Amino acid sequence: MRDDDVLAAVRALAPALRERAAGTEALRRVPDSTVEELEQAGFFRLLRPRAYGGFAAAPDVFYAALREIAKACGSTGWAAAVLGVHPWHLALFDSRAQKDVWGADDTARICSSHAPTGEVTPVDGGFRLSGRWHLSAGCGHAQWALLGGLVTDGEGRPVDMRTFLVPCADYRVDDVWEAVGLRGSGSNDIVVEDAFVPDHRTLGFGPVTALRCPGHEVNLEPLYRLPYAAVFTTAISTAMVGIAEGAYEEYVAAARESFRASYGQRVAEDPFAQVRVARAAGDIDASRLQLDRNTADLYAVARDRREPSTSLRARARRDQVLATERAISAVDLLMENAGGSPLRGGADVLQRAWRDLHTGRGQAANDVERALLLFGQDALGIAVHDPML
Repeated sequence: MRDDDVLAAVRALAPALRERAAGTEALRRVPDSTVEELEQAGFFRLLRPRAYGGFAAAPDVFYAALREIAKACGSTGWAAAVLGVHPWHLALFDSRAQKDVWGADDTARICSSHAPTGEVTPVDGGFRLSGRWHLSAGCGHAQWALLGGLVTDGEGRPVDMRTFLVPCADYRVDDVWEAVGLRGSGSNDIVVEDAFVPDHRTLGFGPVTALRCPGHEVNLEPLYRLPYAAVFTTAISTAMVGIAEGAYEEYVAAARESFRASYGQRVAEDPFAQVRVARAAGDIDASRLQLDRNTADLYAVARDRREPSTSLRARARRDQVLATERAISAVDLLMENAGGSPLRGGADVLQRAWRDLHTGRGQAANDVERALLLFGQDALGIAVHDPML
């Protein structure tokens, strides 16, 4: 199987994912059958190193496949974005950590919760972790978790931000996910009680930002020379743009046949509806094109073994949050013009997309003002120091 075959296989799955979308929402997690189908399609192997049966594919292939999933089902797309990007993250870790995860089972999946909400205690040979980590999408389908944590000095002052790789035997999933949108993403809490994490299963944000990670010594493909902030946040925004695309296609198909009794005309003949369709399409296209451009530019830099400039990193973050903003704006336009029908039932595709997007907006990757501030500072010649670049 080639990475192009994966994209074709994911597209073939889309109708089934679309049919299950309401059921996925009711279940509050992605069905096991869906995860298995995505596994068989090769989706979770796209960003995995070749040494462990992956494709180490160009990022545009991964994002294209992800967009198709999110178009069909927002919750599945959100969980797939998170579970699908973590093989790339693990590839940056010490080779021993990669072997721990994939050495015995090359289908092992990894969830995450990066906000440093737990307690980290340095000990000989590693760290001890305790606490509760929130909003871990797809965690019910993972065998390992990447958890963020602050390392402090003897006086409690933060000295390092690290990611800790923890096996599912050392944590439990607390089923607490009840939200307005993305209800099927299974974004539950992870609870750890005094688990030991050896040094080789941790990775500091400093090496990640500087593109100087232990995994670079064994995974030489250009894919792994991309900035973390761009890879992860683009996955989140790609899912959101995919959700907006699916909503747009559904709205247009319905509008061609719908009659609005209050105005005595077909929706398709309403000039105001026509303008909203044009604006929504423009917002979605702009989002997709900017994300694609930045991914291509960053990958070209990585292939040439060059360092991405701060300006390119800042532009990627700028366009990523604007893509999120435009996706929401597009669906808002359509929702406002759809009349009362989408408000009557949770199974409505447009209503579900609207709820999913407004819920996803709260993800830290989608902090519009913070990302725009970074770009503005760089453009105006002010030094930028932020791990989200």
